[in-house]
Amino acid sequence: MAAKSVSKSFMAKENEVNKKWFLVDAAGQVVGRLASEIATRLRGKHKPIYTPHNDTGDFIVVVNVDQVKFTGRKLDQKLYTRYSGFIGGLKQTTAKVMLETKPREVLMHAVRGMLPKNSLGRRQLKKLKVYTGGEHPHAAQKPELLELHTNN
Repeated sequence: MAAKSVSKSFMAKENEVNKKWFLVDAAGQVVGRLASEIATRLRGKHKPIYTPHNDTGDFIVVVNVDQVKFTGRKLDQKLYTRYSGFIGGLKQTTAKVMLETKPREVLMHAVRGMLPKNSLGRRQLKKLKVYTGGEHPHAAQKPELLELHTNN
């Protein structure tokens, strides 16, 4: 009987992964489409060395998040819900109010929902840096400008 040739699968180790920094301008981008592209980059699924149980993704710096947009009637109809744990403690906020008061949370909430719901997902979310204006404090990391091709 001939011996079978066994090829081993490649598994990337976290300390061997080269993590880059990317800059994304969110002005005029649709929230959901932008969030799905960012989540893919944070997880590392765009790399050929992607390993599901390791963090192989890159760092993403998002600027001008206060200028994102929603499609359709989501500004008035989409609700962000939170619960304090007390009786009558259910709070609901429309997307329009959230965009005016907490624009960072709009994108963070969308990206968080697209990452794994475990400790790996929480670690990957920490690599997302979101800023409302055009300025950011990560110039020392020399982030490359990332052109995302989302259909508006």
